[in-house]
Amino acid sequence: MYAIVRTGGKQYRVEKGQRLLVERMAAEQGSEVALEPLMLRSDETVLDQQALSSVKVTAKVLAHVRGEKLRVFKFKPKRGYRRRTGHRQDLTQIEVTDIAQARAKAAAGRSAADETAADGAGAAAKEPKRAAKAAGEKATGAAKGTAGGKRAAAAKPGAASVKRGVSGATKPAKPKPEPGDGA
Repeated sequence: MYAIVRTGGKQYRVEKGQRLLVERMAAEQGSEVALEPLMLRSDETVLDQQALSSVKVTAKVLAHVRGEKLRVFKFKPKRGYRRRTGHRQDLTQIEVTDIAQARAKAAAGRSAADETAADGAGAAAKEPKRAAKAAGEKATGAAKGTAGGKRAAAAKPGAASVKRGVSGATKPAKPKPEPGDGA
């Protein structure tokens, strides 16, 4: 079993008992720290945030050390410009003590079983078109999308009622001018 954790802006693949150098942590020597898990690999791979919230990766701070010295030399030819500087990174040596995952399989198994049991009853509410076709009915306007939260398309004023032969509160259409009228 191993985990991918993030600390100090970098990602590390860690296993139980592994020692590694990470960027300086604000923790006392000998104290326990929790590392942020990004992935867990055991019998199955865990990647989603909800399942990772149950994963705990703990490490013990062994020592605070400094990295090796890096030499930085700047030089510009024909100008007499030379600068020599150095850098030593502050590091923390840690040992991974535990990678634990809480058992949430029982709750996940129950919710999947409940979902499949409720799926037969709620299929008509979730997918009206498919349920109507499976029942051998023609999909009606209510099943086509108005019940699904979509708005019906706005019709042009008077267009639908004239076509269906319903007289009422629609304006009559203006007559089109003839080509010979000169207008």
